[in-house]
Amino acid sequence: MIVAAVNSKELWYLTRGSGLMALVLLTASVVLGISQIGRLSGPSMPRFVVAGLHRNVSLLAVVFLGIHIATAVADPFAPISAVDSVVPFVGSYRPVWLGLGALATDLLLALVITSLLRYRVGYRTWRAVHWAAYACWPIALWHGLGTGSDSRVGWVQVIYVLCTAAVLVSLAWRLTTRWSASDVAQRTLAALGVALVTVGLTAWALQGPLRPGWAKRAGTPTNLLGGSSSSSSTSTTPTGG
Repeated sequence: MIVAAVNSKELWYLTRGSGLMALVLLTASVVLGISQIGRLSGPSMPRFVVAGLHRNVSLLAVVFLGIHIATAVADPFAPISAVDSVVPFVGSYRPVWLGLGALATDLLLALVITSLLRYRVGYRTWRAVHWAAYACWPIALWHGLGTGSDSRVGWVQVIYVLCTAAVLVSLAWRLTTRWSASDVAQRTLAALGVALVTVGLTAWALQGPLRPGWAKRAGTPTNLLGGSSSSSSTSTTPTGG
């Protein structure tokens, strides 16, 4: 019984730690992509070095994602199966939020597979999947906030805020640098869009995951609610669930 409890606690930490690491790495990958990695190169750092960094960071995110999924499935507390981790919205444990995690996983895996087979699938197919895969990050973030039991922990919130700020700032920079200084309308719209996303996400988090009673509203099975605060329930994608 003691061994089982220790193992469950270890899985609890591994799942959350690997999820948060995957989110941080995924954020770094997205920021590099949004910023167009070629523009970051220079005499001291050739383009192929930056491109390699972008690729390796993405692959490392997948490694932590794999650990996150494996430990979440192995954890005996929550009824999460291997199928739940890749097929969206079929699980019984927080189905919407877990489903978002599965969807983010599928998008990331599609990106990795098509990147490895880039010369076989063709540039257009690869580029289409690559652009679609950018949706992986906000979905994964949403998943982590919605299904993660650490969302109300201070230092975890700091990680979420920093990751969100990094992506939004890089997105704003990318959008505004495409226009000349005279394009005030486009710059204003870009800034407004970033502001709306920030306000919307913050408002949802304050009214949802950051308020008491979220575990029940998120879809946690009734028989697990009594132990959700002390056991190792969590998610299956890269967001520290």
